[in-house]
Amino acid sequence: MRCIKLNILIFLYSYIVMCFEGRKPMVVGVPKESFPGETRVALVPSGVQSLVSKGIDVVLETGCGLTAGYTDEAYREKGAKFFKVRRDLFQGSSVILQVRGAGANPQGSCFDLGLMQKNQILIGLLDPFYAPHCLHTFVKKKLTAFALELIPRITRAQSMDVLSSMASISGYKAALLAAEILPKMFPMMMTAAGTIIPARVFVIGAGVAGLQAIATAHRLGAVVKAYDVRPAVKDQITSLGATFVEMELGNKDTEADGGYARAMNEEFYRKQRELLSREVEDADVVITTAAVPGKKAPVLITEEMVKGMPNGAVIVDMAAEHGGNCALTQPEKEIVFAGVKIVGPLNLPATVPYHASQLYSKNITTFLTSLIRDGNIDFDSDDEIMEATLVSRDGVIVHKDLKKSIEGKNHG
Repeated sequence: MRCIKLNILIFLYSYIVMCFEGRKPMVVGVPKESFPGETRVALVPSGVQSLVSKGIDVVLETGCGLTAGYTDEAYREKGAKFFKVRRDLFQGSSVILQVRGAGANPQGSCFDLGLMQKNQILIGLLDPFYAPHCLHTFVKKKLTAFALELIPRITRAQSMDVLSSMASISGYKAALLAAEILPKMFPMMMTAAGTIIPARVFVIGAGVAGLQAIATAHRLGAVVKAYDVRPAVKDQITSLGATFVEMELGNKDTEADGGYARAMNEEFYRKQRELLSREVEDADVVITTAAVPGKKAPVLITEEMVKGMPNGAVIVDMAAEHGGNCALTQPEKEIVFAGVKIVGPLNLPATVPYHASQLYSKNITTFLTSLIRDGNIDFDSDDEIMEATLVSRDGVIVHKDLKKSIEGKNHG
């Protein structure tokens, strides 16, 4: 109880001093993550040090970093203060940093959004295109919300690119998960008892996650093939030791702005599935990563294709959270169909929370500090990163694509 009172007194003292000096303090608050199984934390001790050095106060919920391997003492050494009660942390912060907020944490966000104050700032993975109920609260409470999954893939934003950081970890873990489940070994081995042939791994989608899955599977000794609708990634695939699978699909416009794959029509996907079936049915492991921002993941592996795979084969579907690339995928479950194991992991970065938090913390602190001018966030309408990530402000949904999506649903 004394610690709580002391923290509150310190906070109030800092606030009064800064107000006397004519400055309104920015206080960044980091609560524990409440999404089931989420072990990451939005800010690591080095991130606290970075913010404090810029005159920003940092308050954390007691024990928020323990599941990621970071103790309260490590944070205190870098200048952080603590609140034991979640409500007190929300009331004492002008900015809230989270890994999963709003639509990215459907159940827990209802409680957290209820704790948020009018005009407060929320920064994190918010999944705004899948969170209409949260958007209503953003408007009602006049919250300023920044969705980090919307950070544009431009050179200036590379150090803020949360999706790339987390995708890299996901791709690495997907390959390890496949190697663990597969009843075969990945590498070739020549022993006195005979030669073990290497496993055949096929990666669909060569974004950041796919490339890391390729690299990891190759390092483990598998024979790796990969495919992506964007022909431009061929050199990246081959540089990692994999074979690029070429498919003539008669459509060159497959890459959207920012380097993401563009959503195509059903005829394109039908033809693609036909060509993919030969590679899928020849593989011991298939890792799928194909996703289109804001849309349901395209189905690339049909039930018939799974039936044609070798007995004991494994599919790791990294698009499970948004419907899955395999028609049989069940999110967060491992099922067996026709002798093939199909896994739909939902949060692979949380299985490596120490380093995942380290990367996320660097992304979010770089993002936040890039927006600050003279101790406050500068809402510069000409800033490309600001425009791409700002979801709501002053009781209005301001993100262009999100507004179009809402208007389309209303008209529908």
